[in-house]
Amino acid sequence: MGAIDEVLAANDAFYAAHEARDIDAMRVVWERTDRVVCVHPGWPILRGWPAVEESWRRIFSGVGRNQFILTNQSIEVGSNLAWVTLEENLVDRGETHAVAATNVFGFAAERWRLVAHHGSSVLAVLG
Repeated sequence: MGAIDEVLAANDAFYAAHEARDIDAMRVVWERTDRVVCVHPGWPILRGWPAVEESWRRIFSGVGRNQFILTNQSIEVGSNLAWVTLEENLVDRGETHAVAATNVFGFAAERWRLVAHHGSSVLAVLG
């Protein structure tokens, strides 16, 4: 498997953990260090694994379901860093909400792990 496929598999694992509300799977996806950063739509910047992990616990304990249709994916891979930009189309309670997202992965210990996730709600389509 090449680096692009490995990064895409790691990205898919992130969304699978999110949809399943599986904190253990989310721990596997993320690098659990002080350098990780997460920005959920409407949330402040969260820095360090303890704050990021707590955010996932809060999200997973909420009502509704988390189902994503991922579109407009693009990937760039360097030697130790890769990023995926995409649109998360979140389906919840019969409605769909679009989020523009960037997921940054770092390569260490022979695998790609998420080091940064940034999601911003899409309010309007520019034309």
